Amino acid sequence: MIHQRLRGDRGSTLPIYIWLTTILLFAALAFFAFAQAASARNGAQSAADAAALAAAQEAREELLLDLGDAIEAGDDWLDWLDLPDGALPADGATAAAQELAAQNNSALLGGAEPTEVNGNPGFRVGIETEYTVGDSVIPGTEDLTATAQAVAVIQPRCDFDVTADPTKPVALVCDGQPVDIDPGNFNPNDLPDASVMFSVRLAE
Repeated sequence: MIHQRLRGDRGSTLPIYIWLTTILLFAALAFFAFAQAASARNGAQSAADAAALAAAQEAREELLLDLGDAIEAGDDWLDWLDLPDGALPADGATAAAQELAAQNNSALLGGAEPTEVNGNPGFRVGIETEYTVGDSVIPGTEDLTATAQAVAVIQPRCDFDVTADPTKPVALVCDGQPVDIDPGNFNPNDLPDASVMFSVRLAE
């Protein structure tokens, strides 16, 4: 009698084990799907960050060339060190951002859009991954891509006497490094690397 009852108990618990196993398996697959989506989002954000930095770095290189031109032309080149409105060149920013996005298996959405954050000029970019989240238990993920945005800004790094005469030798201190510029005896090759005079960083 007791033996028959035990056999009946084992028979009744088998469907419960199957049901619990099915739930746990589905939960594991769902968790994997969310992990796939998180990985795609992280990849998209990394691509956006790289593209924004590339845009700002390209503009920084162009900025240094324009600064050299201003010194040779005898303009008030000291204004360039503070990045006044309109001083940030943007000709090559979009191409640089596109190249970095492509290297990260992503495409640039639109162009590198000039923007400003806390008074610092920069670029905002948006990207979309060229890969999808992948197959999962959640319908539609096999065609789902990830998007992200990022902003990178350029900041001046040089201190100088604001009353200095731009037509005479000027002593700058750029991130602790002395930079002497003599407009009367100027060689553009004497300018330091652009990273010494202007920093580039992610703003968002």
